[in-house]
Amino acid sequence: MQNRMEGRMKVGIILASALCLSAPSFAGKTLDAVKKRGHVRCGVSNGLPGFSSPDSKGKWKGLDVDACHAFAAAIFGDKDKMKVIGLSAQQRFTALQSGEVDVLTRNTTHTLSRDTSLGLNFAPVNYYDGQGFLVRKSLGVKSAKGLNGAAICVLQGTTTERNLADYFRSQKMKFKPVVMENDNELWKAFMAGRCDVFTTDASGLAAHRSKVKNSKDLIILPEVISKEPLAPVVRHDDDQWFDIISWSIRALIAAEELGITSRNVDRMKKSDNPDIKRLLGVLPGNGKSLGLSEKWAYNIVKQVGNYGESFERHVGAKTPLRLERGLNQLWTKGGIMYAAPLK
Repeated sequence: MQNRMEGRMKVGIILASALCLSAPSFAGKTLDAVKKRGHVRCGVSNGLPGFSSPDSKGKWKGLDVDACHAFAAAIFGDKDKMKVIGLSAQQRFTALQSGEVDVLTRNTTHTLSRDTSLGLNFAPVNYYDGQGFLVRKSLGVKSAKGLNGAAICVLQGTTTERNLADYFRSQKMKFKPVVMENDNELWKAFMAGRCDVFTTDASGLAAHRSKVKNSKDLIILPEVISKEPLAPVVRHDDDQWFDIISWSIRALIAAEELGITSRNVDRMKKSDNPDIKRLLGVLPGNGKSLGLSEKWAYNIVKQVGNYGESFERHVGAKTPLRLERGLNQLWTKGGIMYAAPLK
């Protein structure tokens, strides 16, 4: 009898432990700190048009800034309860690790070494990119394979610098690196003629080119020499915060997949589609799972829009950057943007 009772007690302890392990924990220190502070702090690139740059009134705008607005809308129900902090490539990881910012929404490439050795977690990609080359039309070069011996401006301490060396080595070509720590200073060096070529992510090339009046005199060569999946980044130490950031990005994409926009979101709440009902909080559960209001995703779409709206507003074909959707188109339309099910 005693052995049977002891056996039942052991089973009970195991079941209780399993329930504790499976139950969601909302003791996330980052969310608590953000709520207490009253705003979320996002690290962004310092003045990268289309992604994160201040307008004439000093208000920051861009695709990466919209991601920060989405986080604020999800947490507070107010997209403006956020603060962006401009960071250089060298500053960004230290700023995140030290707690100066809560999340990086700064065009940062997801790589294995950054994911593991720096103690970081990468959320879903919000822009698929690749490294390219920008030259003056007067240089007379139409392909990267014609750059042997060229002086090339490249940002120090980035995947860009490593990709450049790898590419030229594989092509058995040589180049003269012009290396600086600041992206804007590097661009000034290119415009002053200190280098023949400027290299960074293709979106960054388009962003810098958009700042120049004679932009037609600058051409982006056709070669793309790397994969640059750019994504928001958080610290390893807080799973709940990672979930909130990750699912906020997915909500932007899922809204576009489901045809929900900032203009029709209120009407779409009356839809019979259960996926739409779940996303917009009509069917409860997702908010509780994240430790947020059930209207978290509704607030994102209502106040920020879906991913496509943000893309076209800041970097699309009708903006100075003139970027096509390409890989950043929905998977149903030939791209690879895809949101895991929000259920």
